[in-house]
Amino acid sequence: MNSYTMSFFLSSLSAGTIITISSYHWFLAWIGLEINTMAIIPLMIKLHHPQATEAQTKYFLTQASASALILFSSLINAWTTGEWTIMEIQNPLSSIIITTGLAIKLGLAPFHMWLPDVLQGLDMMTCLILSTWQKIAPMALIIQLNECLNFEMLTIMAILSTILGGWGGLNQPQLRKIMAYSSIAHLGWMIMILSFSTSLTLLNFMIYLTMTSLMFMTFFIIKSNNINTMSISWVKPPLLMAVLMTTLLSLGLPPLSGFMPKWLIIQELVKQNMTTMATIIALSSLISLFFNYDYHIQFHWLPTYPSNFSHSWRLKSQTLLLTSYIFMLSTMILPMTPLMLNMMM
Repeated sequence: MNSYTMSFFLSSLSAGTIITISSYHWFLAWIGLEINTMAIIPLMIKLHHPQATEAQTKYFLTQASASALILFSSLINAWTTGEWTIMEIQNPLSSIIITTGLAIKLGLAPFHMWLPDVLQGLDMMTCLILSTWQKIAPMALIIQLNECLNFEMLTIMAILSTILGGWGGLNQPQLRKIMAYSSIAHLGWMIMILSFSTSLTLLNFMIYLTMTSLMFMTFFIIKSNNINTMSISWVKPPLLMAVLMTTLLSLGLPPLSGFMPKWLIIQELVKQNMTTMATIIALSSLISLFFNYDYHIQFHWLPTYPSNFSHSWRLKSQTLLLTSYIFMLSTMILPMTPLMLNMMM
């Protein structure tokens, strides 16, 4: 794929997201979602591999079904209330259907099974786009509709996502599937706090986008697809491997960056007398913590095997610059918590 074609599809992705975020009419929002879906499909099949074709087919069928549900729910709401405005979902049936459609778009449990399989068939940079940019439009719609969506349904999906997101990552050797299940778990945290604090949802979403992007870029630099290749750490860049582990553990451990949104979410749930829910999602995060530590042990303590690439640890200057940014973002967000809280208030 040449640079002009790539620029066209990336511009279409940006346009679809911007149309959805800025629209007030359901038909315009649906058009933006469809542009997003159609623009990423050529990027998914640029490798001309059977796995990529399978991933593209699964993604298209899933997203088309979700878009059909969203359009159908908006039609029902317009038929019963005469309103096409996004913020005017008053019909209970429309609320349930649109919650289901947006959950499928995001990959929330129990509608999450397409996400690991699709990511497994793509290259790292397309996985990055699918796990970050493609989440922005449906998440923006969910945030706008947080008062109109079915609260009980959102809570059940949030709990299932945090549990199944951690459970699915256990004994998983493929890095793309690990990141897919990690994405599902993080989305569960965001949906859990959505009804109580949209600012915390946005903060968690921004940190998720940052950390996920950094993880995929690191995997792309070291050219690793599974745990077995990453365990050959003595021929990998030592600095980059250390930063990779810091970023991986920063997705939920203090004093690193990913701990901050979890801490604030649990605190807010306790204030809202949702102590049981806070306990459940906190315990479910221990599953993710377990397999993160397991991978950490595999990276640094298991015996490695000889490799012909004895000089692959030498990094280019651009890679060193990127590594410094990754390390800074992985460690410096938590100390800025008071500043961020003041900005949100």
